[in-house]
Amino acid sequence: MRKEIFITGMGAVTPIGVGVPSYWAALLAGKCGICSNKDLEGLPVERAALVRDFNPRDFMPKPLVLDMEPYAQYAYAAAQEAVDQSGLAAAGERVGVVMATALQGIAMLCAGAAPGPKLLTKYMGNIVASQFAIRHGICGPSLTVSTACSSGGDAILLAASLIESGAADAMVVLAGEAAVCPAVIRSLGLIRALSPLGESRPFDRSRSGFVMGEGGGALVLENAEHARERGAEPLARLLGCANNNDAFHPVAPRPDGAGAARCIADAMKDAGVSPAQVDYINAHGTATQKGDVAETCAIRAVFGDRPVPVSSTKGATGHMMGAGGVTEVIACVQAVRTGLCPPNLGLTEPDPACALNLVTAENRPERVSVALSNAMGFGGQNSCVVVGAL
Repeated sequence: MRKEIFITGMGAVTPIGVGVPSYWAALLAGKCGICSNKDLEGLPVERAALVRDFNPRDFMPKPLVLDMEPYAQYAYAAAQEAVDQSGLAAAGERVGVVMATALQGIAMLCAGAAPGPKLLTKYMGNIVASQFAIRHGICGPSLTVSTACSSGGDAILLAASLIESGAADAMVVLAGEAAVCPAVIRSLGLIRALSPLGESRPFDRSRSGFVMGEGGGALVLENAEHARERGAEPLARLLGCANNNDAFHPVAPRPDGAGAARCIADAMKDAGVSPAQVDYINAHGTATQKGDVAETCAIRAVFGDRPVPVSSTKGATGHMMGAGGVTEVIACVQAVRTGLCPPNLGLTEPDPACALNLVTAENRPERVSVALSNAMGFGGQNSCVVVGAL
């Protein structure tokens, strides 16, 4: 990226905390948001990571609460927190918005929603960006990304590209997911993607699949010159991003991780950093047998034997799909700001096939100047985002 881009605001709605301070404190404390859910009783998996202690009225007026499904409420609330932190006066043609979601309002449709006048506007992912733009007078670029579980990272790339191109001075990136419902659980169970025990154990020898999570995340990205002119207090730099496709299989990753390795290398090239400069990796780490090994291969293909600290935060939050791509970048920003690498919950016996410098179930102090976040999704989607200290 030729233009310097600052991250000036962050927002998070997660199963372990609402608001970035609560989310980050819970991550460091090793809190796990995965628990039994009575609505899933009798299904192949009865555990999930659901958002708790969330009141949408704290972030939006009642009419919007009634007009939006939970996935949209989570994204909107996270975006409101991010904008409030940034101090950005969002109104205008030089500010834009990018929404990320993998499954948008699928839970509503699977529940047999009546074909009322608001069926489509509650289902469609782009309506979240629209509602936020209407409320804040955002008249710049407005786009929605749905690239499975890499949606969040890809939305960040798209927003950064719009700033880089000169189409906008600032972009609000928001993401939301709330797809924990019987139909989706059954479908993922049939392809053996979910942990039958409802346990998320990334990179562990006994891992058996992922656990579904829900939530929202948001970032405010700004052209550094624009941020300085308005006196914003940046949190970190967005150094680079990349996206590509495995071109291998609709739901399985390339076993050798070649596509993901190329994506990581491309993001680092875009950021202008070498493997020796990366101090922490927030892995996609879903705790599937094939996925964790493929990602290990990708990381080792780029970093060799260099022991860069690696952890997956999905042991705490579950797999938040499109929203996870943003909240995990937030974890990277916080690692850069605090010098603490978040723990890899569920890791008790590392799989020899995942030979990485894995952070254990406790956070690890490290000097973190550059961190990167991986996100991979069905369809062979790969995304990587690199952030750095100011």
